[in-house]
Amino acid sequence: MRTRRTVVVLAVSALLLSPATADATPVGGIFPHSVTLTESSLEGVHGTAPDATVRNVLTVTAGGTALRVRLSNPFGGTALAVRSVWVGLQPSTDSPALVPGSNRRATFGFRRAVTVPPGGSAWSDPLPLSVRRGDHVAVSIYAPGSPIDDHTFPPPQADTPGSFQSRAGDAGADESGSAFGTFSPGVLWWADAISAVSAARGTIVALGDSITDGYNAFGGGPRWTDVLAARIGTLPPGRRLSVANAGISGNTVSVQPNPYDPAGQCCGPPAPVRLDRDVLSLPGVRYVLLLEGTNDLGGGDYAPPAPATQVIGAMRTIAARVHAAGRRIVGATILPMCNAAGSAKEQARLAVNAWIRTSGTFDAVLDFDSVLRDPADPTVIRPDWRSDCYHPNAEGDRLLGESIDLAVFER
Repeated sequence: MRTRRTVVVLAVSALLLSPATADATPVGGIFPHSVTLTESSLEGVHGTAPDATVRNVLTVTAGGTALRVRLSNPFGGTALAVRSVWVGLQPSTDSPALVPGSNRRATFGFRRAVTVPPGGSAWSDPLPLSVRRGDHVAVSIYAPGSPIDDHTFPPPQADTPGSFQSRAGDAGADESGSAFGTFSPGVLWWADAISAVSAARGTIVALGDSITDGYNAFGGGPRWTDVLAARIGTLPPGRRLSVANAGISGNTVSVQPNPYDPAGQCCGPPAPVRLDRDVLSLPGVRYVLLLEGTNDLGGGDYAPPAPATQVIGAMRTIAARVHAAGRRIVGATILPMCNAAGSAKEQARLAVNAWIRTSGTFDAVLDFDSVLRDPADPTVIRPDWRSDCYHPNAEGDRLLGESIDLAVFER
């Protein structure tokens, strides 16, 4: 009897420590509640990593244990050669110091180093760490000479996601934080997702552009996705969900040249191109919340304004792929953009929003347009809720997050 029990324990331990995959439904039921606790989508390659350690800090949106971290090299022309990764808990973004005794050395298939080929990702083995909603998780990565796949559009607030960079060398084991410099909000290298075994019943992924990313949300408040996560986190345990933010500033919902960047390094691939990596490959995804189209309809120096049919076609394609993968999709209407009433851009926005509201393509609709538009001039966001023509301020983000009917995530 003792021998049989030992064999069973060893077999389960081996499965728990085996190289992780990005499947939403883990094989064999070993991770029946594996969900994505947080995400920060990568957008492009910007340079080569120096001989230094980057301490990425992300905030989790649900509690869990057996944490796993995903490192990605989607845009690098050469391999991401990671020499070491440490994962710990950070009490505050005011300092790179970690909670004493929380720092753990990550392994990948039981190895401390991992090589991620161009276009690839690697999940760490489960770590003996537990977190609560709102905890900051620090992922310290030492990969000198590797292409820097990053997220580099800082939100205005000094909160996560963000990172610290060390002096020369591998400083991942440093819990004191003395080897690291100041915090860079919004800047992350390679670490794009964290998952865990959780009591949360699944994950909502918010797929979007700068409005989801939190760009220009001036006023010091959280992003609308963070407001949503806080609200869902107060529900009874059986109704809770985690929220993963897959926003990239400048992103487009349709496959087209990026309006702002001919090199394709500022704003991530179009939403249909990154849908698998940034959404469907993540553990535990049950709902996708789509808020995109502003950059397509607005156009820029490198792409003309898109017609409504192009944006609608892209949204229809995304919804079909989400449904085919067995998930539900929630569509949000496009916010006002300061386009003159009757102009081609405004007519296109109104046509897309009318389609979102009435087509039946989405499992539910969030009418963000009606929440923030100015009753005196519906072509603009109300002045006290906007930072510019396209982006809500912190108060606008708060209103968006609080306007969401949580019942749409119980269907």
